[in-house]
Amino acid sequence: MKKITVLAVALMMSVAAMAQQALWGGAMTVSPEINPDNTVTFRLNAPKARAVQVSGDFANGVANMVQNERGVWEYTTEPLAPELYSYTFTMDGVKIADPSNVYQIRDVASVTNYFIIGGGQADLYLTKNVPHGSIHKDWYYSASEDFTRRLTVYTPAAYDGKKRFPVLYLLHGIGGDEEAWMDLGRASQILDNLIASGEAEPMIVVMTNGNISQQAAPGYGPEGYPVPSMGLPKTMEGSFEAAFPEVVEFIDSNYRTIAKKSGRAIAGLSMGGFHSMHISKEYPDMFNYVGLFSAALNVNGQQEGSPIYQNVDQKVDTQFAKGVKLYWIACGNTDFLIQNNRDFMKGLDARGHDYIYYETEGGHIWRNWRDYLSKFVPQIFK
Repeated sequence: MKKITVLAVALMMSVAAMAQQALWGGAMTVSPEINPDNTVTFRLNAPKARAVQVSGDFANGVANMVQNERGVWEYTTEPLAPELYSYTFTMDGVKIADPSNVYQIRDVASVTNYFIIGGGQADLYLTKNVPHGSIHKDWYYSASEDFTRRLTVYTPAAYDGKKRFPVLYLLHGIGGDEEAWMDLGRASQILDNLIASGEAEPMIVVMTNGNISQQAAPGYGPEGYPVPSMGLPKTMEGSFEAAFPEVVEFIDSNYRTIAKKSGRAIAGLSMGGFHSMHISKEYPDMFNYVGLFSAALNVNGQQEGSPIYQNVDQKVDTQFAKGVKLYWIACGNTDFLIQNNRDFMKGLDARGHDYIYYETEGGHIWRNWRDYLSKFVPQIFK
């Protein structure tokens, strides 16, 4: 018993010493360190570890770190282009966060550290000294599901007085939720910066939860703290699309919107692009601007049973006949959905519908979707 007590006291003293070091500015391991040439050095103080790797979207997957004479593991990248980068460490086969970097983001059930190298496109992802919009977390009652559901709303800095604003409905991909575009997509920073520079019109942005069976993002709903999953029910079987007018009605009733087609846009990534395509053609008098980002446009292989997915071509024809000011499609050239998008565009071409296509390098990744948002937003509500 005495030995256990001594050990416990020793551990407590060790933890206390580490806490004091963190609080009072002792010698801490710096990681990541962005160097003047835009190389980045990662460090992990783990003298007893046998092997450490860093994994991220900058090292072709995984890079081995090397231990120095002080027991600190290090790895320095090649010069990196301006961008938001995410990464994790693996120590002796166990995936861990970087203990020296408090900045983390969640993508479905994966949590990673991140950093931003500024310059060029990435400057849009930084918080600058410009007028800032406000973020609201609202709950609306869904009559179709008979429970309240949570959504995120961005209002621009100019949202005051009696002026009314157009609305962009911005939808996430499978496994995401109403937090995704804010955290992973840097939506509020992109909107703040584009509006401040005059490149985009001031607008309200509504970020819904596209999982209609879910009341809110994991950890924010009454179900407690479930493990986030991509395998949720009722994601792409028509319920979300059918219920979407509930969202529009709530926003128009509670915010100063331009409540007509010319004042509404809808866009989304992957599953959100699937939803955006179907919602916009299902309600052709509701949206004047449509953005499909790496959209899941497998028109010929859609789920059967819901009237939402019947007569797609005819409904799209009606949508274009009633007028669409901008129909914007974007996809990466190595995205696994690139052929779906090309097939969809062939159908639009064959039926004489006008659209704009923007193709980038890379695959089904947030790097592309942040870029697509920043390119789409300046084109709407002009």
